[in-house]
Amino acid sequence: MIALSVNNLRAGYDPDLAIVKGVSFDVNKGEALCILGPNGAGKSTLIKAMAGLVPSFGGTVRLGPRDVTGLTPHLLVRSGLGFVPQTDNIFTRLTIRENLQIASQLVARSERQRRIDAMLAMFPDLGERPGELAGALSGGQRQMLAAARALLTEPDVLILDEPSAGLSPKLVGQVFDTLRRISEAGVTLVLVEQNVRAALALTPRALVLVDGHLAHDGPSNALHDGALLGELFLGRRGAEQPA
Repeated sequence: MIALSVNNLRAGYDPDLAIVKGVSFDVNKGEALCILGPNGAGKSTLIKAMAGLVPSFGGTVRLGPRDVTGLTPHLLVRSGLGFVPQTDNIFTRLTIRENLQIASQLVARSERQRRIDAMLAMFPDLGERPGELAGALSGGQRQMLAAARALLTEPDVLILDEPSAGLSPKLVGQVFDTLRRISEAGVTLVLVEQNVRAALALTPRALVLVDGHLAHDGPSNALHDGALLGELFLGRRGAEQPA
């Protein structure tokens, strides 16, 4: 079953200067997919367009059978899309519990406490200190809280933008352990990531975006030796058909 379908999507900040140039791919329910590419390739613009944060000028985005192209972020969350931005993804002056309580306003009142408790149980580092200010958390714990806020709405698809950005190697490991547990719980994951090795180890399938175009779509293990990935990043290889 297809959870997310992107078809010929064009997006950016100026209709005459599209950053994402006709990208198409599908993500199956429960699949984990990473989007790689050199700086400036359009990776973050692509997922922000999918999340309603960047204008799209053509093409479609579908969640399951529903066309959600152009919906506002608020409506996309209600439609089943969770998005974790790279920065400004938690309220640092609020406690862990208060961050989750704000996210819970998007679900039925009768469900709120159950879902907050479920997130605190899923992330023990947070569950041990629900009254602590989010601003006092480590970088890895902040990313856990950001993921918990997005998961609280029980999205069909969770999209993350550079979850390891700016973290130490130890904290990167913690974040990817968390993402692995989320994936193993059956959540459909799509992530943009510059830590290629960690992303390929987590996700069985990878896309490579080059200059706004889809240059590769196939199994992650095809990219493990780095040769093909290097060719794609350096633009010496033409676009391939999806594997």
